[in-house]
Amino acid sequence: MDVLVIGGTGLISTAVSRQLVAAGHDVTCFTRGETDAELPDAVSFVHGDRDDDAALERARDAVGPDCVIDMVCFAPAQAEAAVEIFAGIEQYVFCSTVDVYHRPLATNPVTEDAAREPAVSEYGANKAACEDRFLAAHDDGAFAATVLRPWSTYGEGGPVLHTLGVGTYYVDRIRKGKPIVVHGDGQSLWGPCHRDDVAAAFVAAVGNGAAYGECYHVTSEEVITWNQYHRTVADALDAPEPDLVHVPTTVLADAVPDRTAMLRDHFQFSTVFDNSKARRDLDFEYTVSFEDGVRRTVERLDAEDRIEPWDSENDDELIAAWRDATADFRASFGRS
Repeated sequence: MDVLVIGGTGLISTAVSRQLVAAGHDVTCFTRGETDAELPDAVSFVHGDRDDDAALERARDAVGPDCVIDMVCFAPAQAEAAVEIFAGIEQYVFCSTVDVYHRPLATNPVTEDAAREPAVSEYGANKAACEDRFLAAHDDGAFAATVLRPWSTYGEGGPVLHTLGVGTYYVDRIRKGKPIVVHGDGQSLWGPCHRDDVAAAFVAAVGNGAAYGECYHVTSEEVITWNQYHRTVADALDAPEPDLVHVPTTVLADAVPDRTAMLRDHFQFSTVFDNSKARRDLDFEYTVSFEDGVRRTVERLDAEDRIEPWDSENDDELIAAWRDATADFRASFGRS
């Protein structure tokens, strides 16, 4: 098929573009041209801004796509414009997110029909509204719509997440055996999925009649606690057993609100997503273990000299304050 990827050079979409070419599709990426990516020579480019409707129309006319894969639609207005511009194509594949679901979840594992309101974040609410617009276009016959909902996707070119965000100094702290801040008791669940596995589901959806009008989870099948997460990162990097310092989520959110947005909206919740529908229709497979994926991700960070020093942020100050406070608390009850 002639596939137009809106995006195409981001963490997931780079892998999508590569795998589309490997699958034999003709691939064009619509980007602003501001991000370098290692893509096959067979990939063509059309440059423009996503929010410039005329530029999107020029891309449509230049490519004449059978399928559009939209990796950078974040607002309902963008979805509305896309429906008008691409009406009449065969298929529209939308990259959504599991953040469309309400938190905390009513049950685990989560299936694709779980409650989406009230939204966990503005980002999730906007993605849900975009889903609704594309699926309504499907019902109206504008095109076949397919919605994919990744979870925590990582890989070469991106960071390794941690309680306090995306700072790469975390890798240096793990390597040097420095204390690591962990929210709560470290027992909430998380499930990173390597971008190559997520990308394979997008490619399998292209031209797949079973996926028309459907939504899918494409998430980890190695769901682990945050304590296990940090120990796995340490194992991947041949680092010492990590010194995990557990601090309540509410305390962290109050103490460093500018560093805990991801914690408040995502990390604090235990979630498990059911991938059975994607396994059935998209042959989804979880092939890259978290340990191997972390190793590959950090190798790229090293190669690009992107790892910041372990003391780049105020983690030690946070840890010292928490340890002093808990020591005082124990002492007040005659405990040491």
